[in-house]
Amino acid sequence: MDRPNVVWITLESTRMDHTSLDGYSRDTTPNLARIAGMGGGRAFADCHTHGVWTLASSASILTGTVPTHHGAGMENDAIPEDLDTIPERLSEQGYRTACLSPNSHLSSATGLDRGFDEFTWLSADTLWEAAGPRILAKYARNCRRHGPGFTTDTRKHGTSYLMNEIAKRQLGSYADDEEPFFLYAHYGDPHHPYHPPQRFLDRYADDFAMDTDRAQRLGFYHHDNFHQLIADGCPFAADEWDALQALYDGEIAHTDELVGDLFDHANRLGLDDTVFVITADHGELFGEQGMLAHLVVADDAVTHVPLVVHGADAITDHDGETVQHADVMRTLLDAAGARTDGLHGIDLREETREHSLTQRGAKRACKNLDRFGELNPAFDPSPYHTATLSALRTREFKYQRSDDRAELLRLPDEDRDASEDRPEVEKRLDEALDMVLETDGQPAFSERREGEFSDAMKEQLSDLGYLVD
Repeated sequence: MDRPNVVWITLESTRMDHTSLDGYSRDTTPNLARIAGMGGGRAFADCHTHGVWTLASSASILTGTVPTHHGAGMENDAIPEDLDTIPERLSEQGYRTACLSPNSHLSSATGLDRGFDEFTWLSADTLWEAAGPRILAKYARNCRRHGPGFTTDTRKHGTSYLMNEIAKRQLGSYADDEEPFFLYAHYGDPHHPYHPPQRFLDRYADDFAMDTDRAQRLGFYHHDNFHQLIADGCPFAADEWDALQALYDGEIAHTDELVGDLFDHANRLGLDDTVFVITADHGELFGEQGMLAHLVVADDAVTHVPLVVHGADAITDHDGETVQHADVMRTLLDAAGARTDGLHGIDLREETREHSLTQRGAKRACKNLDRFGELNPAFDPSPYHTATLSALRTREFKYQRSDDRAELLRLPDEDRDASEDRPEVEKRLDEALDMVLETDGQPAFSERREGEFSDAMKEQLSDLGYLVD
């Protein structure tokens, strides 16, 4: 690779075991599987995120560092001003850089716009300017195929179709440019509320007992009440769980179709020297450890995500399955001739990873646990860590530790502490975690960094179900 173009696609809330890459019963991601199976393509079976929600994970991707180092989504809302970002490093090598985001946690409010020549934040307030009349008119013609049909209920309209068209337009602007580009696109539709276009829900309608109209109402009930539902012990009946997961799978399948369309569009433009990376910022919980969405825990349901790379021999030839986003970013930057000092990933051309590190901050976890207790005094917070949590994972074990306590989990069981059964494993992973936290995990800067969220950004986050002050 000699300064290759890079298209990095991050899917919201997409857990690995709900994709076609992991033997799932539903063929939700045929395009990801197709891209991985092409010459020059590769899917990794064991990719785990650095964080358990969008801000921490996105900050790790776009700085190439672990959460306790950059701090965003941990105890702070924004990355340090002096911490170099990936687009800044690529810009130094002559790259044109652009980002598309429908999530306020990936925006100017958190510093994650820094280094991008063009940064597009998609919201109800910015759609006209960002998309323009032609793309909006195209969506209007296709709003039944790629949306809910004609309705003024904005919650039912996802952003991924619009963003895909903006991304295609952006690629077109690069087609005749001799300079390389880095395009980062965050596809938000798999995030709750789960409301896929009808044709995707119809695919799975035979798999749940209720009619699709009731299923769609259930999807919004889950979204509007998920804090109360967690506080009450996730009291869904079997047919309701079936319907919720069908809705979620429909969102993934629709997003997969759009990603395949963008990939094919790049090929039609002749952008041959382009690396595609397709992954997710985190997964999604459906009752695991008593949780919904992506809150509080570092369960595999929320950390194990798909990773597909196409067009980068140095990565697709890697002899290993365990990989993290910072590894891919470091390898791509080195191939582009960009600086890699201070990055925490390994070089996939030379090293293999023994374990992955996922971290979860205390601030947001405690806010949610307090909320559950307010909603239901019978809610028991004792199973959950309240201090900053670090989870070191091998293919066989997960060792997680905070100032509260530590547990050794023998996978796939994440409910029982196995430290008494395997004390030698606990000791080895405890020492390995110490080493990581004493090096990469050290904070980059000590000052507090509050996010600069506008009222529109706060409203968008509230609509997505975040607890907003």
